[in-house]
Amino acid sequence: MEALGLGHGLPPLSVLRSSPPQQQRWNLLGSASCLAPSLAPLSLKSGVSLVKFQCRSGIRMQQVEEEYELKQMKDMAAARKRWDALIREGKVKVLTPREAGYAIQLSNKTLLDVRPSIEHEKARVKGSTWIPIFEVDTRLDPGTLSMKVTNFMMGGWWSGVPTLSYNSQFLSKVQEQFPKDADLIVACQKGLRSLAACELLYNAGYRNLFWVQGGLENAEEEDLEREGPQPFKFAGIGGLSEFLGWTDQQRVAAAKEGWGYRLVFSARLVGVFLAADALFIGAQRVGQYIQDLRSH
Repeated sequence: MEALGLGHGLPPLSVLRSSPPQQQRWNLLGSASCLAPSLAPLSLKSGVSLVKFQCRSGIRMQQVEEEYELKQMKDMAAARKRWDALIREGKVKVLTPREAGYAIQLSNKTLLDVRPSIEHEKARVKGSTWIPIFEVDTRLDPGTLSMKVTNFMMGGWWSGVPTLSYNSQFLSKVQEQFPKDADLIVACQKGLRSLAACELLYNAGYRNLFWVQGGLENAEEEDLEREGPQPFKFAGIGGLSEFLGWTDQQRVAAAKEGWGYRLVFSARLVGVFLAADALFIGAQRVGQYIQDLRSH
């Protein structure tokens, strides 16, 4: 489910990702060059016509992608206006992570964690209720596999952000566990998906909603009682950037921890370069071996 209706739903999935990949662009020069070998047996007139057709098709595809991106931007802008209105009109109250911690400890309010499992497993608030609004897409149909490949190639390998899909059972599961008059503190990693969840919940009849501004990534360790192997700030990072320590969160930690922390990631970086060199040399030798076999 890519989008819900305006006024009572969510903007497209891709604009709610932590690190949304850019849409693929068609390289018109590349498309034309790929056709070049096949033009040889054609007449000049037919070859020119084919190139023109290919260029028109590529331009049209680029226009469709730009229109789609523009629609996403408009949908996101419209969603932000609705969310701002919810907060401005007091329909959703704003809490800092520290205030949320006080509310949980002193008022027994429930924290509703709407993050995907990949973030929830790394760090979670003790005693919180976990119902993801988006979850890691585990389907293996051709369309989903294509999305996963595109997501990986367009930055997922670096950021570690997986392909997510809307959890169609989100609202029903919340309604199963909480009455409409329950006090719910809604939180995600950065604060965006939790706002979308607040809108869904408000439209479903929930009136005591509290939003954690900035998400759990903005929380200090003393603000909330944590379970899980990593600090809250690290729950949303992944991929090669996390492995090499090249995220903003890790740089802040490195400034506090000192040289010992930095040396770990420096050693990993050296290891990556050595592995890349080994693969390159190995590929060269395999290519030379194949060439020798062909020559004999």
